[in-house]
Amino acid sequence: MNIQLSVWFRRTGRLKNGTAKMSHASYLPRCLLKGGMASRKFLSFLLLTSCIVTCPDAAFSAAAGNGAGKAGGSRHRHASKSDVPASGPAARHADARSRAGEDLMVTSMRHHANGATESMTRTEMDRFVQGSSPMMMLSRKPGINFVANDPLGVDTWGSSLYMRGFQQDQLGVTLDGVPLGAQAYLPYNGQSINFSILSDNIERMDVSEGGGDVALPATTNLGGAIQIVSRDPADRFGGRISQMFGSYNAFRTFGRVDSGRLNASGTKFTVSYARSDGNKWKGDGEQFDQQVNAKLVQPIGQDSNVKVFFDWNDATQFNYADQTIDMLNRLGHRNDYYYPDYTRAYLAAVGEFSGALAAYDAAGGDALDASYFDGVTHSSSYLGGVNAHLVLNRRLAWNSVVYGQAANQWGTWTTPYVSSPNGVPLSEQINFSGNQKFGFTTALEYKFRKHTIDAGVWYENNRYHVVQDMFQQPVPGEGVPVSGVLGNFGTPFQRNWGENFNTNSFQFHLEDSYRPISSLTFRAGFKSMLVTTVGGATANDAAYTGQEQLANGSLTSAKAFLPHFNGVWHFLPGHEVYFDVARNMRAYSYGGYQLGSTFGGFANQATFDSIRNTLRPETAWVYDVGYRYISQIVGGSLNLYHADFSNRIQNLTSGPITDPVSTPIDVGGVSMYGVDAALTLRPVRNLSITNSISYNHSTYDDDIISGGVTYALAGKRVVAFPQLMYKADISYNWGPASIYANANYMAKRYFSYVNDMSVPGYWLTSLGASYRFGKIGPLHDLKFDLNIYNLTNISYISQIGENGLPLSGDYQSALAGSPRTYYGTVSIAF
Repeated sequence: MNIQLSVWFRRTGRLKNGTAKMSHASYLPRCLLKGGMASRKFLSFLLLTSCIVTCPDAAFSAAAGNGAGKAGGSRHRHASKSDVPASGPAARHADARSRAGEDLMVTSMRHHANGATESMTRTEMDRFVQGSSPMMMLSRKPGINFVANDPLGVDTWGSSLYMRGFQQDQLGVTLDGVPLGAQAYLPYNGQSINFSILSDNIERMDVSEGGGDVALPATTNLGGAIQIVSRDPADRFGGRISQMFGSYNAFRTFGRVDSGRLNASGTKFTVSYARSDGNKWKGDGEQFDQQVNAKLVQPIGQDSNVKVFFDWNDATQFNYADQTIDMLNRLGHRNDYYYPDYTRAYLAAVGEFSGALAAYDAAGGDALDASYFDGVTHSSSYLGGVNAHLVLNRRLAWNSVVYGQAANQWGTWTTPYVSSPNGVPLSEQINFSGNQKFGFTTALEYKFRKHTIDAGVWYENNRYHVVQDMFQQPVPGEGVPVSGVLGNFGTPFQRNWGENFNTNSFQFHLEDSYRPISSLTFRAGFKSMLVTTVGGATANDAAYTGQEQLANGSLTSAKAFLPHFNGVWHFLPGHEVYFDVARNMRAYSYGGYQLGSTFGGFANQATFDSIRNTLRPETAWVYDVGYRYISQIVGGSLNLYHADFSNRIQNLTSGPITDPVSTPIDVGGVSMYGVDAALTLRPVRNLSITNSISYNHSTYDDDIISGGVTYALAGKRVVAFPQLMYKADISYNWGPASIYANANYMAKRYFSYVNDMSVPGYWLTSLGASYRFGKIGPLHDLKFDLNIYNLTNISYISQIGENGLPLSGDYQSALAGSPRTYYGTVSIAF
């Protein structure tokens, strides 16, 4: 009897030509050995539960071991005398993460999960609207909070992700082993996930909400990691084409071609392109993006390979206007930029308001700040490298990545507070920035008896520059307004400031994985990190900044010993317990003057000199313990966690949005306690019902002094992250048809540090359905998808803190969420 599902049991049968050979019968379930109906039910159980029942959605999975992300991308496992891997790509793929005990992998589902690390597979990602942000997809997981002002989560200014209270720029994020840097707006040391890979080309996303991985190449990994693995080219020639249409003139065209195996050695490549466009759901302006992904795979022998990859992205996005809570309450959620009505913006700059803004002004509101002419983000980026996995002998493997990345980007804003030289009471303020970086990771993995030792290094050099220039706007009717879309900037009449930084990052890691018995694995390791940033101001208009000299110098983040321990025990069939303990450090951030970074946040040279010797990089001890249970009808998980922050640096913002003062302050310690729980039921075949709940209690430990005023922060809740989240998902498959729905509840979030301002909680629901028509002529896998976002059409506040958050009261740093939107997609394969 041969099973054509590529089911692989560790230490039992071996895959041969894509089948599971039924050997070592004593290890196999009796129902499978008997054949017939019992075996079919067992296989259905494998497919249905392998990536559903352990987590709150159908594609999160759980098993033992350590996370991905060793140097060279996913950790690869190499042969030994006692455990020879099967040949062929599918077998090598299954073999890559087989360190746990009697764990079961169904490779057709691309199921990968390990202890404190869980994976989101292609199956679950396919339920989202094509082109959705990968971070939005991860929001289905307990403990993860993602908010966005657009329905697909692609607006980089208006979206953010929190993982158990850690912001997205406090997480380590990699793509095929390449560090993507801080996932902030227009990152200073990398690029956004959205601009790095098309979501269609993601094979899986490994998420660690514990301490991450000691080998993870990241200077921002304070409280977890997201490791993205791209799909390899298919072995046979073919491709896929899809077309999405949606509300507000949204459309997206995607095409991918796979070469198939070109020769006896297995050389193959894939190239894909996508173009997205659509109007904003309020105001005017488009959000455009186009991207190219390419990947070549060259196998070397049976177990080694070299992969070459390249990604290019070009995006231009009209942003949504930032609002205060008061503006959202009194003007409504539809208030936005004046664009393309330049005359109305001109009149507002001289105090002549119209419509709702006139009434707002008459009632004492700040109508001048409630709307501006426009705001645009542009980013053009490149990412490429080589990923090599070389099996040197049956005990030793060598994993390496060499990479390079570059980005040029700008963010624009039409300000009514600086007049143009021609007397027009408007000017265009543009922050031009860019970075160029190169680096490598390399590591050796050695197997010796019950030990697997992994040691390696990571080095990266990043050069970052940013300037803020002012451009003249025309008299209405006498010229085309300066636009971030048209790029008709001309010559600036003023440079407010400029900054340049050069950063060298070095990391060493060492880890031992010990497996005393087949069902028990312990790991112990550490990393050493040294990050030095040199640079500072290159330009300063003292009349604009109010400072005679901006900061210059160097900051170094260093820790010689950052330990990491974890263990996984499969004590009974279907049961596992695990723990994960780690200490992490986040290196100092850097960026434009008063734009929210640590280095760029110092008001002047004197402030920098007085603080630099006492400032310490952020560190955190993260503790994680969990239990999972898997059975045919029910599955569940329970996770308890605790984190102790030290030296948490917050950029406290004061002053208006037009002239903010954002100062990096050590707010002391933060204590976090939390629990995530999930339960999945499969009462009948093809029906899955999942519920999860997350509770997080995070408070500041110390009061702070700012501007000579003491603020009572001790015991106050951490801003921007909800204390309670509830998520429910239901899915049902009926032949080629599928239907799925989800509902998410987010409790209130505190808006100010002293907790005197908050935004209310809300329920957000979505609905989706798909139908596969199968093969039609030369085409196959013809599929239709329908998705409805915000099914009940509620009004809610989504993003907060894009401009920083205040110590007390209101601030212009909030955005409304999207109303109900509809999307339809047709896709075919050939």
